[in-house]
Amino acid sequence: MSESEQLHGYITELRRGALTLAVLGSLTKPCYGYALLQSLQQKQILIEANTLYPLLRRLEAQGLLQSDWDTAESRPRKYYSISEKGKEIYQGLLAEWNSMQQSMKAVFRRENDNE
Repeated sequence: MSESEQLHGYITELRRGALTLAVLGSLTKPCYGYALLQSLQQKQILIEANTLYPLLRRLEAQGLLQSDWDTAESRPRKYYSISEKGKEIYQGLLAEWNSMQQSMKAVFRRENDNE
């Protein structure tokens, strides 16, 4: 495995958990998949449709999201929203994310102090 492939693997691992946090945090109001995809991409969160849709289905299966079909338009759309369980998980993940950020900043400060 080349260094480039290895780095790509680590980046993928790093993003995987962050994407769950980003999706849960973005669903404060119901949203259909494509609109959510566009919203995340506008915020510079790199995600593709073939990553987002399976993630939405998994989070729904885990009870973190709920969905409803809107058939009022000519094209039916599945709207996702965060469930009560999802809100609790989101708050826990967000607290851990903030804690990890502080810890990482401390690590990087120490590295810069030693240079």
